[in-house]
Order: sequence, then structure tokens, then C-alpha cells
Amino acid sequence: MIRLTLSQRLSAVFFALLLVCGGALLWIQMRSTAVHEQETVQRLSRGLAEHIARSGELMDGRGMRNGEVRALFGKLMAVNPSVEVYLLDDQGRILGHDAPEGHLKRAQVDLAPVQALLRDEPLPILGDDPRSATGRKVFNAAPLWVQGRQAGYIYVVLVGEQREALAANIAANSTLRTTLWSLAIVAVVGLLAGLVAFRWVTRPLRQLTRRIQSFDVDTATPDAAPPPAPLRAGERDELAILQHSFGHMAQRLGEQWQQLRQQDLQRRELVANISHDLRTPLSSLHGYLETLALKDATLSADERQRYLAIALSQSHKVGRLAQALFELARLEHGGVVLDRQAFSLPDLIQDVFQKFELAAESRRQSLSADIPPGVPPVVGDLALIERVLTNLLDNAIRHTPEGGRIAVTVRAAGGEVQISVADTGPGIAPERRDTLFTAMPALSSQRPDSGGLGLLIVHRILQLHGREIRLLESRDGALFVFSLPTAR
Repeated sequence: MIRLTLSQRLSAVFFALLLVCGGALLWIQMRSTAVHEQETVQRLSRGLAEHIARSGELMDGRGMRNGEVRALFGKLMAVNPSVEVYLLDDQGRILGHDAPEGHLKRAQVDLAPVQALLRDEPLPILGDDPRSATGRKVFNAAPLWVQGRQAGYIYVVLVGEQREALAANIAANSTLRTTLWSLAIVAVVGLLAGLVAFRWVTRPLRQLTRRIQSFDVDTATPDAAPPPAPLRAGERDELAILQHSFGHMAQRLGEQWQQLRQQDLQRRELVANISHDLRTPLSSLHGYLETLALKDATLSADERQRYLAIALSQSHKVGRLAQALFELARLEHGGVVLDRQAFSLPDLIQDVFQKFELAAESRRQSLSADIPPGVPPVVGDLALIERVLTNLLDNAIRHTPEGGRIAVTVRAAGGEVQISVADTGPGIAPERRDTLFTAMPALSSQRPDSGGLGLLIVHRILQLHGREIRLLESRDGALFVFSLPTAR
């Protein structure tokens, strides 16, 4: 089965429509030509019947004079074979004619067209053809007067059998040739014009097809993909709009695919890092429990207590990591619905400080809060914002050396309250700054500059609030800043 291209199919449809329209126009032209010819013949022969009626005594008081009628009609038809002359009575019955035997198919002619002709109604007017049972032809007629009264009509068919046969023979040859040549020329020219026109019209579509076929989402990047050409003002070309839309779609798909690949890479790194961080405490826990099981009879009470304390500490570490992972999974997959409410930020900060006072004192660290009076209430999920402050302070305390300082500063401006958490720890390594809130490094103590799962949770919570956390430059350690909207 031959499969045509779009331009070829359009050309074929155009070609078929061209043939149909050409045939219809040809029929209309032939029809109008025939009507025009009938009107011309009838107008030129307007006085023919009247002239015949005056040329001789065709009827007398006793009726039709057969000899005179046949002689006159034969002479007229010999001079002009295209006409046929008939003598009618006042009812339209045929009284005289010169038709060959068996050619006459009617005995009477309808006089309504005759009366219309005599009233000078618009031409052409068709009347009955006596030599056809159903045919109608252009004619001329005139009343025939005998002794001052109307005795009948002279009825002249202007396109007789002989002329009709000759015209049909000529038309069958010349018209057929003209028609065939015309159709052939129109078909060839139309087909070529259609192929060229539709190939030009569908060129943008072919370009778009090639772009779609060559589009590879694996290699599509926002930098490599050319930006879609801007649409001109008032652009209504559907193909141009389609190309523009595909350009935007391809660019967007490339960006999303790169984001998915980056997220997949980060997820793999997260799984690898979690596996690493679980392996250390689990191995330690397993080792101490195995030691207790194998050497229980030989261990002293102090050694047994020390081993149990270490095992318990490692189990707590595993539990905290598992809880953090569970919380991050809930935040990442839409398992958290915000309970927005207005609350006092200074009160919340004081509550969070109370949880870390003992930990800070044990490390001889100072906790300070710079909160000016009159800070307006803020709007957010109280429990989640408490988790944000808890994670930031926990991260600061764990990474700040003994004798260091952790400071929380609150400032209100422009319908927002800005919160900053600063410490005097080692800070964040430059290579970690770009991916600090999107990728989790190993959580082991060998990476003291790592924010771990805590910062990922902080980042996701603030994202749910429509906010973001920023890491600013600081001479002494790390400085994290975020803001919350004030209550109206």
C-alpha cells in the first residue's frame, strides 16, 4: 500500500476538488452557452413566422389549402433546413406540415408558450417539438388570419432535426476534444501547482517533524536546546504557534529531565550516605552486644555497664537517624498538611532555648537571643517552625567547639520577620554550599562541616511555607537566615 506524505495527500484532495469544480464550471458554461444560443436564435428569427403567414394563402373559408401549404413549407425547409414549419388551428392542433412519414410524434402543440411569445415575455421561450414526444425547443409563431378572423397559427421550430443532428455530431467531436484537453491541462497544472503550494505550506510542519524526531530528552539540556523563536504580535499562523509551543515544551522537558536526573543522583547519594551512617552505629552496637554475649561471665560490673551504655548510645543514634529519615520522607511526599496559625516568635525561641540549655552548658557554649520589643506575631505551622529552630540550633551546637557562641537574631521589616541563627563553628566548606539544602553527605563525625538530614528537613519545611533558607557569608562559622510573614 502506497503511503503518501501530507503534502501529497493535500495535493490529491486539491486535485480532486479541482476536477469537481472544473467539471461543474464546464457544465455551467455549456449550459449558459446553450441558453444564450437559444435566445440569440429566437431573437434573430422574431419575424419569421409572421413573414410566412403573409407570404401566401395557406387557408381559405373552406379550411387548409394542402397544396399551397406543402409547397411553401417544402420550399422554406429546402432554403433553411434548420427550421421546421407547422400550421396549427386555433386550438393548437397540427393541420399542416412537411415532416417525413412517421417523424411526427404529437398531434397538438401547447399554446401557452405561443401566447407568452406573442406577449413579448423574456426569451428564450421553449415550446413543444412536434417531432418529439417530450422535447421542447425554441420556436417562433404568428397568428394566421383568414377573412378578418384568426384561423390558426404558423408555428416554426427554429432548431430542427437536421440542425440538431449536425450540431450533436460536431459537438461530439470538437467539444469532447476541447473538454478532454482542458481537463488534462487543468489537471496537470493543478497537480503541479498543488504539489508546489502544499509543499511550501507544509514546510514548517516538516521542520517541526524533524525537530520532534531528533528530540532526545536524554541529551536535551536548557543550555543546549535553542530557545523558541518569539511570536510576532498578532501571529495567527497555527504552524508557527505549534512550533513555538513545541520549543517551549522541549525546553521545559529538558529542564525537568535534568532535574529528575539530578534528583535521582541525589537520591542515590542519600541512600549510599544513609547506608554508610547506619553501618557505623549498627556495627558498633552489634560488636558491643556480641562482646557482652560472649564474655558475660568474665566481665566486671563496670565493664558490663560501660558496654551497655555504649550500645544504648549507638541505638539512640540509629533511632534518631531513622526518625529523621521518616520525617524527611513525609515532607518530601506530601504527607504533611500545614496547620497555619498566628503565634509569638519570641516565646517559641525561648521554648526551644530551654531544650538546649543543658547541652550548651555541658560544652560551655553560650546561647543568646537578640529580640527587639514589639515583634509582631508571625503565621505558620507552629510545630514545623519549632522543628526548624530545633534543627538549626542542634546543628549549631554540634558543630560549634567548646567555648563557642550561638546567637539567634530577630528583626521585623516590611510585613516579614527575619530570623538568623549564627555560630562560631568551622562553617560550611565552599564546595558544599551549592548543594547544602538539596543533597545529604555522609553524616559521620568525620564530616563536621556537614548539615546532614537536619538541614534537608529545614529546607523542605520552609518550602512548604513558601519560604527559603539561605546560607550567608560570615567571618565566624555559619549564618543561616529565613523569614516568616507577619499576621495581619
